[in-house]
Amino acid sequence: MDDPNPLIGEPPALDLVNTRPAGADLLSAPDDLRVWLRLQADRFDEAGAFAATDATAESLAAVRRVREHTARALDRVRRGEPPSADDLEALGRAQLAAPAVTGLTWNGRALLAARRRTGPPGLRPAAWLAEAAAGLLSDPAVTAVRECEADDCVMLFLPTHPRRRWCSAARCGNRVRVARHYRRHRTGEPGSASS
Repeated sequence: MDDPNPLIGEPPALDLVNTRPAGADLLSAPDDLRVWLRLQADRFDEAGAFAATDATAESLAAVRRVREHTARALDRVRRGEPPSADDLEALGRAQLAAPAVTGLTWNGRALLAARRRTGPPGLRPAAWLAEAAAGLLSDPAVTAVRECEADDCVMLFLPTHPRRRWCSAARCGNRVRVARHYRRHRTGEPGSASS
């Protein structure tokens, strides 16, 4: 992974789309996928289960396909436009490749329900992410998804505050503020602090 600290904390489908920062791909090898899933594990039980297994080239390719279809559909839906049928069908196929079922077990005192994925292990992360994409794309809040306002950033976020402008205050927010401060205080400019 090019950035050891990829942007996480958004809905999983947005975090997935954000693995393509400008000019890079944080999911370029199976090991990158395993690391990214491990980062998601504290937030989502299913991600932890996937991170514990070996990511393969098949897993990576399936997740990257889900990422591309999610990104295209999200771009359209957040602008109020219908997504392409191809993108929606591809996300549906990814879910069907490793569907989630709710299994029931008796623990001696009570009936317990637990979701688990069936299908080939290599396709399970993509199915989980395609399901997360379906949840995001069908949520009315999807129209609030924004792109970071930093000039060189393409990250997306779902603002928790209406005034949020950057994908991360620590990443882009600080960089933009430092650059603005530098421009205001450059030596020799009229009105600068050193004049």
